[in-house]
Amino acid sequence: MLNYTIRRLLFTIPTLLFISLIIFLLLDLAPSDPTGNLPLSIPAEVREQIRQSLGLGEPIHIRYYKWLVQFFINEPLNIIEQMFDITIGDGDRLRVTSWSTRSPVVDLVLERMPQTLWVVGMSYVVGVLIAIPIGVYSAYRQYSWFDQTGTFISMVGFSVPTFFTGVLLIVIFSTIVPTDSFFWLPSIYDTTHKVTDLASFGFQIRQMIMPVFVLGLFNAAQISRYMRASMLDNLGLDYVRTARAKGLTENVVLLVHVLRNSLIPVVTVIALGIPQVFGGAIITEQVFKVNGLGHLLIGGIEAADIPLVQTLTFIFAVLIVFFNLIADILYGILDPRIRYD
Repeated sequence: MLNYTIRRLLFTIPTLLFISLIIFLLLDLAPSDPTGNLPLSIPAEVREQIRQSLGLGEPIHIRYYKWLVQFFINEPLNIIEQMFDITIGDGDRLRVTSWSTRSPVVDLVLERMPQTLWVVGMSYVVGVLIAIPIGVYSAYRQYSWFDQTGTFISMVGFSVPTFFTGVLLIVIFSTIVPTDSFFWLPSIYDTTHKVTDLASFGFQIRQMIMPVFVLGLFNAAQISRYMRASMLDNLGLDYVRTARAKGLTENVVLLVHVLRNSLIPVVTVIALGIPQVFGGAIITEQVFKVNGLGHLLIGGIEAADIPLVQTLTFIFAVLIVFFNLIADILYGILDPRIRYD
C-alpha cells in the first residue's frame, strides 16, 4: 500500500502539470477582457497600458511559467514564512495577484474558506450522516413504507435544483413567517457575524439552517441511493447466508459484514464529493449570499479576473486528484481482497 501511494503521488505531478496547462490555456485564450468593466470614456491607449501592466503583453508561455513559479514556489514559501514567523531569502517575491482586488489570490482563498467550511462543509457532513443509515435500512426493509418514502424523498431531493429549494425555503421561512416568530430564519447569511455568547451562537445556527438543509438534502439524496443499491447487491451473496448459518445476530451480519463491503463503492462517491465543499456549492452560496469560495469564483468570472479563476479552478482540480487517491487507499482498508502490489 505504501509503494502504491508513493507511485500515485509521483504520477500526480505530471497529471497536475498537464491540468494546469489546460486550465491556463482555456482561460487565457477565452474572449475576456480585464478592462471590459472600465468606463467607456477611458482611451484605448490607456486600456492598453493597463493590459501591459497586468503582464498581458508577454508571450503566453512566459506568463504560464511565471504563474507556475508563483503558485508552486512563491506561495508555499510565503505560507511557511507566515506559519513559522521566519524569512526565507529576501522575502520579496512575486505572488499570484488578483487583477480586480490587487490582493494575493491565496490570501483571498484563506479568507473565504472558513465561510465555505462552516456552511457547505457542515451540510456535507450532515448529508453523509443521514444518507448512510437511510440507505442501509431502506435496503434491509426493501419495498417497505420506509423504503418507498425514502425513495420518493431522495428522487425529489436529487431532481429539484438547489436554487429552487433555496428560494422556496426563503419564501416560506423568511417571508411568510413573521419576523417575531420562532420559525423565522434570516434569508441572507451574515459573514461578519461573530459568536461571542449564547445568543450570538443561536443566531449563527439559525442562519446556517436553510443553506445547510438545502445542500444536505441534495447530498443525502445521492449518497443514500448508492448506499441502498450497494447493500442490496451484498445482502443476497453467499457470505451473508454463511454468516447467518453460523448463528451470528442480524445486527452483526448487517453492520459488520454487509455494511463494510457495501461501503466500498460509496466511499468513491463520498470522497469525490468532498471537493464540492471547497467549490462552495456556487449556486447555493449565491442564493443565500454566503461569502465563500463559490461566491469568490463567480466574482472573478464576472470581472474577467484570470489569475483568480485560474488559481481557484486549479485548486479544485488538485482536491479532486487528491481525494481520488484517498478513495483508492480506503478501498484497500475496507476490502482485504484488494491489494495494490
